[in-house]
Formats: sequence, C-alpha cells, structure tokens
Amino acid sequence: MSTPASGRVVVITGASGGIGRAVARAFAARGDKIALLARGKKGLEGVVREVEDAGAIALAVPTDVADPDRVEAAADAVETTLGPIDIWVNVAFTSVFAPFTDISAAEYKRVTEVSYLGYVYATMAALRRMRPRNRGTIVQVGSALAYRGIPLQSAYCGAKHAIQGFHEALRCELLHEGSNIRVTMVQMPAVNTPQFSWVRNRLPHHAQPVPPIFQPEVAARAVLYAAEHPRRREYWVGASTAATLAANALAPGLLDRYLAATGFSSQQTDQPRDPHQPENLWQPADGTGGRDFGAHGIFDDQAHTRSGQLWASQHHGILGAAGVLAAGAATLLTVRRRR
Repeated sequence: MSTPASGRVVVITGASGGIGRAVARAFAARGDKIALLARGKKGLEGVVREVEDAGAIALAVPTDVADPDRVEAAADAVETTLGPIDIWVNVAFTSVFAPFTDISAAEYKRVTEVSYLGYVYATMAALRRMRPRNRGTIVQVGSALAYRGIPLQSAYCGAKHAIQGFHEALRCELLHEGSNIRVTMVQMPAVNTPQFSWVRNRLPHHAQPVPPIFQPEVAARAVLYAAEHPRRREYWVGASTAATLAANALAPGLLDRYLAATGFSSQQTDQPRDPHQPENLWQPADGTGGRDFGAHGIFDDQAHTRSGQLWASQHHGILGAAGVLAAGAATLLTVRRRR
C-alpha cells in the first residue's frame, strides 16, 4: 500500500514482538515506511501484516543484531528498497533469568552481544548513512535497569548500563561536532511483553516483570514522542522508573538491601516454570513449529494502559511554568496575609 510522500523511513530492531512490535504499529499509524529487523519468521510475518493493515509500507529483514555484517547488510537493503533512513530505533535484546553463578560464560556473552553490542552495531550502521546527509534520529530503548541493577538479571542489567554509557558518550561527540543527527534514550519501566515467556529461565517459577506493569503501547508512545522530540537526552516512562532512579541516587545502599529482600519473589509468579517453554537466546522463540507471540505478554490483567509520569517527562516546560506560577501565587498570598 502507498504512504504519503512525507512518510519517514523508520528502522526498528527487535520488531517481531513486545515493545518493538508496538513501536512498529505506532509509526505505521503515522504513515511511515517501516523496516522490521528481527530473527523470528512468525513474528516478522505478523508485524508485517499489522503494519500493512495500518496502510503503511513494511519491509521485513531477517537479522541477528549480534552479527555486525548482517546489520550492515540490513541497512543497505532498507535504503535500497525504502530510501534514506530517517529514524532508527534499537529494541532487540535477549536475557537469562538466573543468579549470576548459574549463568555460563557463553550465555553471558550471548546476552551482551545481542542486548548491548547489537545496539552498537546498529548505531554504527545508522550513522554511516546519516552522517553524509547530516540528519537523522537514533532512539535507544533503555530501562530503569540502565541505572539500577537488580538480582537475577545481571547480564541484562550490565547490557543496559553499557548502553547508557555508550549513549552518553556518543551524544557528547555529536554535540562536539555540531551534528544535526540526534540521539536520545527512553528508560522503560516493567512492560507486559512476551519476553517473560521466552527468555532463558532457571528460576523455579515463571518469570514476571516487577510491578507496576505497563502495556507495550505506553512504551511505544514514548518512543514515538522521543523520535519526534530527540533534543532531550532521555525520557523516563512510568512513576516507578522515576522513583527507582531517585531512590538509587539518594540511597543506593538501602535500595541494595531492599532488592536483596524482595527482588527474588517479585520477579516470579506463583506458577511453576514450564521446562519446555520456548527460548530465544540462541534461536528465535517463534522458530520452526513456533507461534507469533505478538506485542503483549501474559500480564494483561495487571498492566496499565497510561502513564501520568510519561506526560510529565514530555512536558517539563509546562510543569516548570506551572511550578513558577504556583510559587508566585503562594508568595503573593503570604504577603497579603501578613499585610
């Protein structure tokens, strides 16, 4: 199907499920041309249908972001088919739910290659094409765990911390150059995605996000806004994200003890882990004989569809002005009362 001539070319890694899937639908609703990078066949087929049903153009490019050559080839295919890349969104990741001592070196390496180096390789590919044109936007999908590590997710937390440092360093370099290319990062809360049903899990029970949980559409709206307003260095989604980062800044040692006491139980449901559940560490979870998992996980009944804090994160100016006005009104009222 055709799109408006102004439709942007948007690349999304990890587009076959979860946040990436919801982000693809959000950009498709704007009439953009969407390149969908992921490994899983079923998931890619599903998201292509959703993008096309929204009236947008979809291009599926099977890609393992841990392979820099395949990422580079994917970027070439996108520009050959859809045109110059305007926006690149990095979402793809994998993880292992287990205590650190139960994770092998090979598993740790794989999580790091996908969840951190995948962002690096994709950003390299995007910049190679954006820099000659001196325009474009790169959005890194992060997490509250980019600042605050939690038990049972050491590999994932390490990758998110690495992305945060990488993002900050790159942003400084682009500012130094006076570049018109923008990079921004969106720090996510717990999101109801299929990851908790397909990551490698060595816990006794089914993994779950630490409540409060938000629907992936909340995350997608944040990514879309960040892509359209990329001058901000980062955005926080969810009051839980803001509270976690504030607590970690003010009392990290106390938070260590709190998470040591609560972090194991809060990341597991009451249901025993299915030893036969699919895993996406080495192969896509929707591989041969698999199914399309979609954007949502199994926690729809607990997940929030809105985030007031997200609105606040996007409207600092309005809130600042309101605060100044409120302070002025309070001062004026105090002066009148004294008189």
